[in-house]
Amino acid sequence: MARHNRQGEGVDQAGYHYQVSYPPDWLYQVRVGRTLPSGRRSTQTLFRNPQAQRQGDPGDQLRVHIRCESQGVDLSLMIRSDPERCQRVVADVHVPGAPGRAADVLNFVIEGGLE
Repeated sequence: MARHNRQGEGVDQAGYHYQVSYPPDWLYQVRVGRTLPSGRRSTQTLFRNPQAQRQGDPGDQLRVHIRCESQGVDLSLMIRSDPERCQRVVADVHVPGAPGRAADVLNFVIEGGLE
């Protein structure tokens, strides 16, 4: 039987703080990619599950929620799949820029694979 989601947090390369709700027996890590002011693309691990291996069955519904209040990011994903088959989910989120700035595109890579 699947266990309830756990809560985690992380900070991205631009200093924004995120809350992550994740299935503890499936999620390995969440990475975030963004374009830096220099124009270079940067990817960073936002959150890594502190648990090294599964303690139970993750179940067939995987729910991940990523939130950053200061950027207006509120991403909820619900995946119905065999956890052995679903190893990675990629989501692009457009964040409006400040006046006079272009929108930022955040690329979240949610990786499963706990053994």
